[in-house]
Amino acid sequence: MRQLRESCPPVEEGRGKGMTRKAACRGLKDLSEATLGRIEAGEINFRRNVGNLKLLLKRYGVEDTDLIDHLVELNREAPKEDWLHQRQRSMPTGMPHYVGLEAEAIGVTAYHPSLVYSLLQTEGYARALLEAHRPVEDTTAEFVRLNLEIRMERKNRVLSPADREPARLKVILGEAALRTPYGDEGVMREQYEEIIRLARTDHVRVQMLPFQRGYRADNDFTILDLGSLPTQVQTDTAWGGVSTSDKPREVDRFTRRFDAMVGSALGVEETIKFLHQLVEG
Repeated sequence: MRQLRESCPPVEEGRGKGMTRKAACRGLKDLSEATLGRIEAGEINFRRNVGNLKLLLKRYGVEDTDLIDHLVELNREAPKEDWLHQRQRSMPTGMPHYVGLEAEAIGVTAYHPSLVYSLLQTEGYARALLEAHRPVEDTTAEFVRLNLEIRMERKNRVLSPADREPARLKVILGEAALRTPYGDEGVMREQYEEIIRLARTDHVRVQMLPFQRGYRADNDFTILDLGSLPTQVQTDTAWGGVSTSDKPREVDRFTRRFDAMVGSALGVEETIKFLHQLVEG
């Protein structure tokens, strides 16, 4: 919604394109600048006033009926995400918004230098990871339980959804992500076997980036292909929050980073062979 507002034909003098939140909200009942800001941040939706959503889309010059119907449907479905709403207090800042987008993605591109990417994790690995962080982050057993449920639910909704085709998943893992142990040998063996299983499916591609000279991104990131909606890029912050952006410049920057690492990483079959070696010890 923010990108649609910022890139629409100008209605105010002196603007090359787009409109301010103040101009967008003018004359709309029960929609303030602050409320629109929260909607654009994914914190709330239009609740029952779908009319305001349709009026905004008209002001933004959106004429694609498929896109309008899709946005209206997303707004209608948002309150149904009870599993997410009930657990959002235990999630980092920005995470509920990201998880909602992730479940709608038709494609997910991700890189992690030091951990197995979340959507590839087994329950055992995820639990061991959360427990390892618990003393330092001062979290509780309940926090671990809730976040483990969230992680497994996210995995199911993206890779095994009941109502649509699974998302296409492309992942690059740094060698450290596969060699750093969490849990005992059995947990790690199960995790390697799970990555092998997923990498052999039609919709998942996993590559390992070995220790070597050359370019590698310093931080993890995920790019969500949302079909008719703007592509989103997500990064974790040093404060434990989640930052997302749909700005084309940012999306392009992280896409270039991923593409630069694809050529240096092992191919899928080579990665599977490497994982078999780890399984065998």
